[in-house]
Formats: sequence, C-alpha cells, structure tokens
Amino acid sequence: MLKINKNFLNLSQKYLFDEIKHKVQKFKKANPEVPLLNLGIGDVVLPICQASVEASKKACTEMGDPRNFKGYGPSSGYDFLKSKICENYLKRGEKIRNKLLQINKGIPVEIDKNEVFIGDGSKTDICNILDLFAQDNICLIPNPVYPVYIDSNIMRNSQIIYANSTEKNNFLPMPSDKKADIIYICSPNNPTGAAYSRDQLKAWVDYALEQNSIILYDSAYEAYIRDDNIPHSIFEIENSKKCAIEFRSFSKNAGFTGMRCSYVIIPNELKFENIKLLDFWTRRQSTKYNGTCYIVQRAAEAALSDDGLIETENFLNTYKQNSDLILDIFSKNDITFFGGKNSPYIWFKYTNLNKNSWDLFDLFLQKTGIITTPGSGFGECGENFLRISTFFVNNNIDFFLKKILTFNTP
Repeated sequence: MLKINKNFLNLSQKYLFDEIKHKVQKFKKANPEVPLLNLGIGDVVLPICQASVEASKKACTEMGDPRNFKGYGPSSGYDFLKSKICENYLKRGEKIRNKLLQINKGIPVEIDKNEVFIGDGSKTDICNILDLFAQDNICLIPNPVYPVYIDSNIMRNSQIIYANSTEKNNFLPMPSDKKADIIYICSPNNPTGAAYSRDQLKAWVDYALEQNSIILYDSAYEAYIRDDNIPHSIFEIENSKKCAIEFRSFSKNAGFTGMRCSYVIIPNELKFENIKLLDFWTRRQSTKYNGTCYIVQRAAEAALSDDGLIETENFLNTYKQNSDLILDIFSKNDITFFGGKNSPYIWFKYTNLNKNSWDLFDLFLQKTGIITTPGSGFGECGENFLRISTFFVNNNIDFFLKKILTFNTP
C-alpha cells in the first residue's frame, strides 16, 4: 500500500506569505476603496536594470536564430555568468569607471569558477541542499527566522534545535554548548535585519570547525550592508571555506524576483568524511536540474557589468532611503526597532497594545491599509514584533507612517 510523507502534517496549515496574501485579498474584496501600502511580503517593486533588459532582448534574438539557438544548458550554469560572479567577488570596493560610486564593499574573495552553481532562486537552493546530508543530523536554526529553513527540515523529519534571537542578544545569537551538525545563518537577517560583525561571524566559523559542522550561509541581502565591519560574504572569514556554503540571489539586489536566478558557492576544500560536497552537489544537480534559463543568465551577467552595477546601486539606494525615512520617524517617536540600516527589513515592537502579532497585523490592515508581516510567523521569539520591508514607491508614505504612529504612544 502506498504511504505518503506524513511529515507534511507537522507543517502549519498555510505557508506564512500565502496566509498574508489570503488575508489581504479578503480585505480588498470587502474594502475596494481603501488604498493599501504593502510593507509586508518582501517583493521588490522597481524594475530590472536597463542593462539586463537589453541583454535579455539580445538573448531572445539569439534563441530565435538557428545559428545561436541554445537547448539544454550546463546544469551548473554557463561559464560566462560563473566567471562574472567570480570577478564580482574579487572587485569589491573598486570604483566603477572612475565614478565616485563604490559597490560591493568588503574584502576581496577568490572563488573558482567550478565552485559556482547557478540556480533559479535561493529558496530552492536552500531547500535542495539538504539532499547532501543524512536525515539524522542535528540542525541549529535561529528563531525567529525565514520559514523555509524550518519547513524544509520538517518535511524530511530532521532534528531541529533553536538559537533564540531576542532583544537581549540584539537578535544575533552566538554559539553555545549545544551540539549541531548543520547551522543556518542569515546575515543580514530575515526578518530582524540584524547583521553579524566579522568577529561574531568568526566565532561561528570557529564553532563549526570545532564541531565538525557545516554552516549554510544565506547572504541574500548583502547588497544592503552599509557598515564596513559587516562582512558581505562568509568567505571573508579565515578558514570558512572548510565549513561553509554560501547562497546568493539576484532577487533583492537586481530585481530578479520574477526572473529567478541565484547561485551557490561550494568551496573545493569543503570536505566531510573525506568527501568533497562539491562533487555531491554536482551529481545531484546533473540528475535533478536541467539548468537556469539562458536568457535569464545573460540578464544576470549584465546586472554584474559596470553599467548594470551602477544602475542596480541606484535601485538599491531608493530602498535604503525609504529605510532611513522610516528609521528616523521611529527614532523620533521612541519606537523599539531593529534592522533597517544594513537590511531592507525593519523589525519593530508595539508595547502598548495587548495583542499578538497576528492581531496587530489585522489591526494595521483594517485601520490604516498598511500590510505588515506578523513576527510570530517567523517563530515564537517573533511574538509582539512586526516586520516591514522598504520595498515601496509611494508618494503618500508620510501619510501611512503617521497612521502607524497612532498605534504607539511612548
């Protein structure tokens, strides 16, 4: 008799962001005249850069020409994009075309082309990487955290322990005496916006090496880092290539949420039980993945060109300015908040309302038309907090922010 994977029964009934969409759609239907400001789901609102648009057009034309047509591509990605990614890791802090614009600040990191694997989104990559590890590993996951980390492990019945992120540790838990085999780190963090310093991240690398563990390092928001002491890559930390895999995406830095392109860095020297994980991932991808769309990869390559980087930096600055605006208003009104400076997310607390975070979500939606994300959707330690994103373009933002302030009297 067929048996199904009953681990799915241990998941919450709905994925967090599907539940938010459902609630918003229901509200819109009942209140079609109410204007909404979506500060909830972390989707970008600005279009991809013109360099990527032109590269996509050219790639489409190639696909329509029998002389340049591309069928199945390499499962690990085309060399032209992998080489550009390696170049980008090395060119940190350089000025582009003598312009007073510095991008990708940080320490130059040398990455080999064969260590780069192109995918269709970090969400997919972070779930799929679990194929490389036995199910009886102990997974250490921050709380609160991006729900995909937890859900993907529940689906395979992994043993999960939590590193609680609270106000007391500034939402940056540090290593303890807990034994863990797989360690999840997201910096800058989703949802809290907190980011590890180099010294803090070194402590995690030292812990992983001591425990013979692996760090799954989600660096999806590194482009928003503004503090020089915050590393953009875990590979800026000495010996990290012996214990870490890094996940990157074009979604939040180049607007590719609808284009779908990501990459995973698996160092050649990363070995467990005398086996190179790079070899396992190569085998896994060649079996289960036929490669990211050629047109999308050309667009991603263009986003990393000089022109593309300048355009995307302007794109990012819009969101950073939105963040500064919100943080300034919160600071002036004594609202407790975290994040925002090195992240597109602001994590804030309401202390004068006797309501849980889902009730607060409903209250904001109904009374102001502001869409937030309830903190408890990211874990128990997120209760009493709400997450808002800075992905918006709205001339009435001051009006909406003033409505937020009516719910918090210092």
